[in-house]
Amino acid sequence: MCSCTENTSSIGELLERYKPYAKDSLIPVLQEVQQVYGFLSYENLVAVSKAFGLSLAKVYGVASFYNQFKFNTPGRYNIQVCRGTACHVKGSAKILEKIKRVLNINEGETTKDGLFSIEVVACVGACSLAPVLCINGEYYSRVTPDQVEGIINNLRDVKHEKDL
Repeated sequence: MCSCTENTSSIGELLERYKPYAKDSLIPVLQEVQQVYGFLSYENLVAVSKAFGLSLAKVYGVASFYNQFKFNTPGRYNIQVCRGTACHVKGSAKILEKIKRVLNINEGETTKDGLFSIEVVACVGACSLAPVLCINGEYYSRVTPDQVEGIINNLRDVKHEKDL
């Protein structure tokens, strides 16, 4: 996960490195923009569309086709809920519903305080540990709906301790 507040270059500088703008470099550009900024903002999509000479609708269409791209600022803690077959069979839908209730947001959204976001992913590659949550690269295995609130509260406590 990037440190989205640590921009070392502007979107213009980033795009300059891809001149001349070949159509097959659109996805790598979008990937780098997301890596640097944490998500694809409207302003950055406009800049990419102008640089490539493509309509904003075309650039957005390409980006929205792939689930790797995000269009909202991720939370400090990005909760990835695995919905792969093993996790699905072991109850990840109930875990997702519990997370949504506890945080009062839906997948693809970020809490108002910017602390949490929810992302549904097809598979995190830890099927033997199902059901799995991945939060900022840390795996939580064999999660039950009853554990969700405790996991979230622990992360809130960590955030609070860091702010002291």
